[in-house]
Amino acid sequence: MKKFITISSVVLVVALGLFLYFKFWFVYSTGVNEGDINYFQREGFLFKTYEGKMIQTGYNSKNTSSTIQSNEFKFSVEDERVAQKIDNASGRQIKLHWKRYLGTLPWRGNSQFVVDSIYSVGSGRQAEDPFGNPMPPVVE
Repeated sequence: MKKFITISSVVLVVALGLFLYFKFWFVYSTGVNEGDINYFQREGFLFKTYEGKMIQTGYNSKNTSSTIQSNEFKFSVEDERVAQKIDNASGRQIKLHWKRYLGTLPWRGNSQFVVDSIYSVGSGRQAEDPFGNPMPPVVE
């Protein structure tokens, strides 16, 4: 009986470890999205994380009455340097590389999609603040 309990405990701990790994640390997919940053902010009570939303224009096959629709891509950013670059690229087309996890962790952000790098930032027009002053250039 003691041997059965020991083996069951080991199997249970291994199964729990595998579940936690695949749920929170296994990278399910990676990809690249390009669009305009709709908003980007740092938020949270205990864990301050960077959260953003990108607007991507494209076709929506579900809606037959309109041909072009904006699609939203919600994402989180862990790296402070990447967050600063995204913040400085406001008002321009930006291409972001992301990793998708199956679960979220409070210190990683509110989204399953975590941006880890920037591929490119379009030149576009010079971004201006509400008072007409030019915004700082993107920090590379």
